[in-house]
Amino acid sequence: MKIGDLAKRTGISVRTLHHYDEIGLLEPFRTAAGHREYGREEIVRLQQILSLKQSGFSLEEIGGLLERRDFDVRAVIDLHLARLREQIRARQDLCARLEAIAAHYPTATAEEFIQAIEVMTMFEKYYTKEQLETLEQRRQMLGEERMAAAPGEWTELMQNVRAHMRAGTDPKDPRVQELARKWRALIDEFTGGDPAIEESLRNMYKSETRFAEEQGVDAEMGEYIQKALA
Repeated sequence: MKIGDLAKRTGISVRTLHHYDEIGLLEPFRTAAGHREYGREEIVRLQQILSLKQSGFSLEEIGGLLERRDFDVRAVIDLHLARLREQIRARQDLCARLEAIAAHYPTATAEEFIQAIEVMTMFEKYYTKEQLETLEQRRQMLGEERMAAAPGEWTELMQNVRAHMRAGTDPKDPRVQELARKWRALIDEFTGGDPAIEESLRNMYKSETRFAEEQGVDAEMGEYIQKALA
């Protein structure tokens, strides 16, 4: 594929592709006439570069990773998928707030709008633009029906966990273990289990205490579930 065609198909500018070539990050092969062309190997490498870039690595770091003998192409794809899934949960909360406002827009209070704005700006503090875009892509992939069902599942799950906490049930109890597995499965479904993304999510819940309380999650519950998972 010629450089102009690749740029048109992928949305990556010719200038960027030239830059990658200049720094040795992505070197196309040259035709007898000196034209840059990209085959499957170069296109696969380009995908890896973009995945790593959107995962927060610098171009210099990406170059070092791609040159490693033990570099795992599939692992990078899995990492990117996980980061895409991470943003879903955060977007769910904002969707629920906006849907609630839309349902009774004429009578919605200023406080409701303020809370929605707080959530919107809060996401921007803890998630990158790429991550937010990825969450939206994940939401579309899961579908509206699944996204609408998830909040109810979370509410029921947290209620059950809270009940065991109040009853003093040991986290090692099989019933709590099962709830912990469901907790883990829901997080993995929407975040992909990416450690970095989950860390961002945890940081948001730790820092935004009022938001966490509104969701029914507190430090005590988080610690309880972590013990069960361990």
